[in-house]
Parts: sequence; structure tokens; C-alpha cells
Amino acid sequence: MKIYSPVFKHNEPIPTKYTCEGDDISPPLSWEDIPNEAKSLVLIVDDPDAPDPAAPKLTWVHWILYNLDPKSKGLNEHTSIPHGASPGLTNWNKTSYGGPCPPIGRHRYFHKLYALDIVLPDLKNPSKEALLAAMENHVIAKTEMIGTYQKQ
Repeated sequence: MKIYSPVFKHNEPIPTKYTCEGDDISPPLSWEDIPNEAKSLVLIVDDPDAPDPAAPKLTWVHWILYNLDPKSKGLNEHTSIPHGASPGLTNWNKTSYGGPCPPIGRHRYFHKLYALDIVLPDLKNPSKEALLAAMENHVIAKTEMIGTYQKQ
């Protein structure tokens, strides 16, 4: 299973357009080689370097989508919630994408894609922790891509 973006490569900078200094819209993402037995996909985008990469204190959650169609090939730029999918609650206290906006230094943004053997029940805008708990024992594959960003 692979996840990638046509606008940035693994371990390279995320274009400003997709950050708080730009349009703050979600970047396009693509995936492939999803296991045939997958019933749903989960996307979590988070930053383990908050607030300062030299002294990280928490992992900041930027975006959560679950129950994505495993037959889908990805998400377009500026995606809202795809048909059939559900959002989770980010650390911005919203259920939509919140782009990179690091207060200091260059941060890493992990785009994690999970294939599950079930469709999750409606979890009512779960936190990352609640979603991970619901996914437990149901992950059949995982992949990730990292983008970086530092304010200009």
C-alpha cells in the first residue's frame, strides 16, 4: 500500500498553498495497492513536532477522515468529506483540514493511511485517540508519507 501527493514528495516541503500562510486547503493525495480485503480506509494527518521540533511536547492532529472507500484512488485538492466517509476532530477543534502552521522550526507532517477489515460505526467526530481505539485489531495495512513545513 502506498500514499503519495502530486504536489510534494516524501520528506520534502509541503507547498505554502496548503498551509496557514497560503490558502490552507488540503493537498491532493493519491493511494494505490489497497488490499482487496479492505472494507474502509482511514486518513490521519498529524505533526509529532509540536510546538517546537527541538523540544516536542505533543502530536498535533491536522486532519482525520475515516470510512473512506477502499476502491477510491485518493482525494482531490481542497477536499471536504467524501461521500460515505466521516470526519474526526482535529486539534484545531474542527472536523475539516487545518494546514501546517508551525510556531517555530521545520515540522514533519505525517500523512498516515490505514486499511481496515471493517467499516467503522458512526463515532461522532472522534478524536485521534478514540479513532485509534475503534480501529484496534482491524488494521490490515498501513502506509505513510511525510511532508515538512517551516513558516517563511
